[in-house]
Parts: sequence; structure tokens; C-alpha cells
Amino acid sequence: MPELTIPQGYTSLLTMYETQKAIGLLKRLFEDNLAGALRLHRVSAPLFVSATSGINDDLNGVERPVSFQINGVSPTAQVVHSLAKWKRMALRDYQFQPGEGLYTDMNAIRKDEVLDSLHSAYVDQWDWEKIITPEERNLDTLKATVQVIVNSLSETQYYLRSLFPQLNVLPRISRDITWITTQELEDLYPDLEPHARECAFVKDHPTTFLMQIGGKLRSGKPHDGRAPDYDDWSMNGDILVWDSVSSRSFEVSSMGIRVDPESLDRQLTLAGCDSRRELPFHKALLNGELPLTMGGGIGQSRVSMLLLGKAHIGEVQSSLWDDANIQACKAAGVKLL
Repeated sequence: MPELTIPQGYTSLLTMYETQKAIGLLKRLFEDNLAGALRLHRVSAPLFVSATSGINDDLNGVERPVSFQINGVSPTAQVVHSLAKWKRMALRDYQFQPGEGLYTDMNAIRKDEVLDSLHSAYVDQWDWEKIITPEERNLDTLKATVQVIVNSLSETQYYLRSLFPQLNVLPRISRDITWITTQELEDLYPDLEPHARECAFVKDHPTTFLMQIGGKLRSGKPHDGRAPDYDDWSMNGDILVWDSVSSRSFEVSSMGIRVDPESLDRQLTLAGCDSRRELPFHKALLNGELPLTMGGGIGQSRVSMLLLGKAHIGEVQSSLWDDANIQACKAAGVKLL
């Protein structure tokens, strides 16, 4: 069900231009902080890739990429859904070493997205990827990196509040992370749907890392969809925060330890995707030609909403909206960019 309700009495804490200034500042602050803490180097990234490369992210397996022909180029071009696979190949091509990584601005169009106050057809995020050693391929590494991201969010919020005092009415981001698996969450709330479980839990644990997303739970259903060919389903997760403005949980980052040849082989079979084994990316990975990595995406608009106290994602990014979103925002006095 689309979340179109704007909280009663909601008023933006910043004017439209103050919002633009704050967005520009927070993006610079956050990415510099994160890059320094994780040893990430900024690189350029593609907006579209070849449809035959196997590089595009399949998300939940049902989303249709935006496709088009380029004059003189035979393969069909696809606008990326994310850069999860491309980043791993880029790390190899840049000849980065263990402990080093990259980050980039990822822009995408997801035409099948259900539009609401948290979801847009336009996606903007920081995509990052880092080379790890075989010894680092474990949950301790994953958790330590989650803590770095949360700390970076908190530090960015602290600086913004000093420049825009009106933001001080928002609660501080908690650096105290609660760790829980999708199975543990299902066991706590067996009668709730996945998103309702998240809301029920995150309300009392405002910074949560929900782990192990992709495989089927004891109920026979996965908590959420994950493509089988980038995250290792046993070592991944979402950073969830409590949105005090709209009283809801939302995800600011999806991340994980990436598949190695063994976990890719297993997950392709579980997902019924064995045909992908012949694609260039998958062949290289199964043959051990790509580095071991971890990585993720951090939503730029989601972070902006959180740190600036916004009720609708259209307040922090420019996109196209359906009549339901336009009318709900108009009735609430919310200005869509």
C-alpha cells in the first residue's frame, strides 16, 4: 500500500532554498567522512550498460530496466538499476588492493517503482565497494562497517544542526545499533507482513541492522527479495532508522559481503537462475577472476529526508509523480521539487 499520508500539521523546517543549500552541504560532508573512514576513492560510473553484459542489477527479479538503442551500437543499452556488479569489475580494473575501495554517485530510473512518500522513479545513491581479504569475509567485518556508516550519518547530522538550528527539534541519530536477523524478526512478529515487522521493531530500536535478507525463512517466504548474484544472503542486511517525522521505519542503506564463487553457485541454483552462469560477469566470478569484496548503496534522498526532517521524498529530489502523490502533497501544503 503506497504511503501517501503526510503527517497532520507537518511543516518543513527549512525553506526551499535552505533545503537546497543543506542538501549540497550534507552530501559533501557525508561522502568525505565515509570515504576517509573506509579508504574509498571517488570514480566515475555508467548511467547505462549493455543488456548482454550481465552487469545490471536485477533487484527483486521483476523490475523492468529502461532500455534503448544507441546509434551505431548493436547491444541494447539498459539504464542501471544499481551498480552492484559493475563496482566489483571496476575494482579489478583499477587494480585496487585489499583495504581500498571506490565510491560513486549512482543515478537510476526504476519505472516499475510504486510511487509514494518514500519511493520515486528516480534513484540517487552513493554506491561503494571495497576489496577485502578471505580472513575479513565474515560478520565482524560487516558489523564494523555498518557502525562506520552510522557514525558518518551521526557526524553529518551534528554539523548540519550547527548551521541550521531549526533542525535541532529532530532527534539525534542513535549510534547504538541493534542487530537482528530476518528469521529472528519473523519469530517475534509471525502474524505481521515484513514491512510491518520492521516498523514494530525499529520503533523501539531506532537504529537497526536487519541481517540475512534474500533466502527463504521458516515460513517458506523470504523477508524481501535480493538478487542471487551480488550479496551473500548469509552476510548482508539493511540499515533501518526510525523516521520521527512520519512515525515509520525506512531503509537508508542496503549492503553486504558479496558472493564468492561458492555462494554464487549455491544462490543461483536456489533462485532458479542457472542460465546466468554463461554471462561474462558470472563466468568471471565463478572462475575466481574477481576480487572478494563488500559494498552497498546509501540513498542520498533518503539521507536528506532523515537529516532535514522531510515527509516526502519529492521535497529533496526532482522527479515525476502520479496524481495521488500530487494531490496528497497539495492538500498538505508540501511543495514537490
